Amino acid sequence: MTLALQNRPDLVLNFFMVTPTSQPGVFRVAIQYDEEEIARSGFEIARRLLETALLGLPFDFQAAAEALHERADDICLGPSTRAMVNAAIACCIPVRRLTEGSLVQLGWGRKQKKILAAATSQTSAIAEDIVQDKDLTRILLHQAGLPVPRGRPAKDVDDAWAAALEIGLPVVIKPRDGNQGRAVSLNLFTREQVNAAFEAAQAEGDSVIVEQFAEGDDYRLLVIGKQFVAASRRKPAHVIGDGKHTITELVAIVNEDPRRASDHAAALSKIRIDTVALAVLTEQGMEPDSVPAKGRQILIRRNANLSTGGTAVDVTDEVHPSIKNACIEAANMVGLDICGLDLVAIDITAPLSDRNGCIIELNARPGLRMHLYPSEGKARDVGTAVISTMFGPGEQGRIPVIAITGVNGKTTTTRFAAHLLNQTNWTVGHTSTDGVFVGGRMLDSGDCSGPKSARRVLAYPLTDAAVLEVARGGILREGLAFDRCDVAVVTNIGEGDHLGLNEVHTIEELAFVKGCIVRNVSPTGTAVLNAADPLVVKMAETCPGNILFFAATSENEILHAHCRKGGKGLLVRDGSIWTVEGGQETKFIELSEVPLTMSGTISFQVENTLAALGSAWALGIDPDLIRQGMRSFAPGFDQNAGRFNVLDIGGITVVCDYGHNIDALRALLQSLRHFPNQRRIVVYSSAGDRRDEDIIIQGQMLSTEFDEAWLYEGDYVRGRKSGEIMALLAKGLQNAQRTQRVESILGHLKAVDLAIASAKPGDLVMIQADTADETVQHLQQGYLNVATSQVSA
Repeated sequence: MTLALQNRPDLVLNFFMVTPTSQPGVFRVAIQYDEEEIARSGFEIARRLLETALLGLPFDFQAAAEALHERADDICLGPSTRAMVNAAIACCIPVRRLTEGSLVQLGWGRKQKKILAAATSQTSAIAEDIVQDKDLTRILLHQAGLPVPRGRPAKDVDDAWAAALEIGLPVVIKPRDGNQGRAVSLNLFTREQVNAAFEAAQAEGDSVIVEQFAEGDDYRLLVIGKQFVAASRRKPAHVIGDGKHTITELVAIVNEDPRRASDHAAALSKIRIDTVALAVLTEQGMEPDSVPAKGRQILIRRNANLSTGGTAVDVTDEVHPSIKNACIEAANMVGLDICGLDLVAIDITAPLSDRNGCIIELNARPGLRMHLYPSEGKARDVGTAVISTMFGPGEQGRIPVIAITGVNGKTTTTRFAAHLLNQTNWTVGHTSTDGVFVGGRMLDSGDCSGPKSARRVLAYPLTDAAVLEVARGGILREGLAFDRCDVAVVTNIGEGDHLGLNEVHTIEELAFVKGCIVRNVSPTGTAVLNAADPLVVKMAETCPGNILFFAATSENEILHAHCRKGGKGLLVRDGSIWTVEGGQETKFIELSEVPLTMSGTISFQVENTLAALGSAWALGIDPDLIRQGMRSFAPGFDQNAGRFNVLDIGGITVVCDYGHNIDALRALLQSLRHFPNQRRIVVYSSAGDRRDEDIIIQGQMLSTEFDEAWLYEGDYVRGRKSGEIMALLAKGLQNAQRTQRVESILGHLKAVDLAIASAKPGDLVMIQADTADETVQHLQQGYLNVATSQVSA
């Protein structure tokens, strides 16, 4: 029902999904929408209608539906813009509406274009100014030898009558800079008519023009990109008498046509009885309350614009070649890429001549409705014609997009992959848990791993490539910022994280959520997958594109089986990274050359390195540039803050890392075992949205590795009571095999200071940085002063 309430002649929605939740009788309903406000209102109307049927409650459904449709007319894209948007989507060009109006972005980054109604990024502002001045346009076309009516501006009513006599009656009076047929009066013979028309035109614009009235039918012809595309014969707004109803009532009957809406929201516009309409009725001896005889046609307007209630008949195939050529020449004369030409001709099928054919005016941003939805005749695909002038054959306005997800390692892999792409001449944008960056400049800070931040990078007009960290929460809230990516990287799933939230209760369900980016890989793209993680390996079955497996060992049979079939892979053997393609293994780089891995001793950083390398390889980046980037990406605060940063503070080895779940802690502890320090201190917390048992397990893991534990609560309490997280960690530390001292501190920076004060030279302090940026800044300013020094494991 919600889908049906949203559907329109130019919009058909049909996707929905209903899934159960862990609560009996409670379901999640996903419904396709065009504008979220309309869908939410439609959902509420549908719910109330069901209540009416089930419970017999009163509900005026018709009034609610009409109000919804009126609101949709106000905020949804109009027919002209939607035709171009639909044409772009058909060409696989990404589309994003930027305003509540008609401004739409087509494509991403540096390759994007924009449309605004029937104007494009290529539309000349000068050309628009020229055609806005109807007298200037007439002069320019006359100089080009094109047929135009005689005319001139008029200062006042007396001057308008003088101009009418000079030109010869009958005449046309209209605003010099008007549009959409507003205040245009045709076929004026008397001074009274001229005076009234002048006053109406003057109320609409600053200047008024008087022109010769041309005999013939009214046509709108469309030129797009130097090609003649469509033509319509327009009929003025009118009603047909039935001998019973007044003109006002007949207009109301005509306006009941579902194709008619206010302004430009539908195929046709509603007819209005305004000042100009009253004058036209008077000329016919009629008033709004008059009852016309049966069969008599009563004009409401003399001009045939659709915006004033007119109708259109397609005549594209009937237009004589000479008229087509004149239209193309006229559009070129003013420089418009999309030009609507108003032409009056006695016979559109005959050659253009002094007696047949007169160009009345040119229009920038012309309405396309009459060509898309003619009252009679063949509809014309003018949307595709516009898009084809903006994008060449096969062009989709896309930049390379790398999407990176997983339970752990996402941010490091994202930073590393962006660094590798920076070795090219590209301007690279990336998003992660520490901000939004384009070309090395921070646009925003904080956790920016959701779709809103990703859209900022894709909308930035200088972006050549995007590397986007994709977090679970953003997928569940809003989906993805892109319809498809060139590379999808999944670092791991392991034992999962954030289980029990948003109806994700198992690692299999978590893998399905994170596998969203794999399912949206381009058919020519690549999924870069961890061959050591069974749930990540399974994602390969859903990938529309290619697969590149990576493993931190040389013994992974899944990787080798894949490569024997012609696939690609990355593995580690004898302290080096090797590429595998088909049956061919090639040494790529030694781990001792990759600072991030600390000569291969930090196993999780080896996996992150393989994932980043795989993404660059999948994009076809020059191998020498990749090696250059791998050698220059350091694990310090400058390039990878808060991710296994190793510092020397007065002889104390300090390790700062963001890891905050079971898998991350396990990998972290494994890496710390390579360090020689005997006495060990930890500063630790966990996010409040973890399950109780997960937080307790983390405490148990700490109990075997550290002599002192300084527990704290930071910014990620996420609904828990004060002290609750520390209590759960302390519970895990009970009966510790090694830990002798457990302290609970409110405030993570205070805990850091107390832990470092408790340490002695030769000790190791591991800091779990709940808010990495703030912790890093505190260490830099409070302990490192000017510089940091790296300590080898």
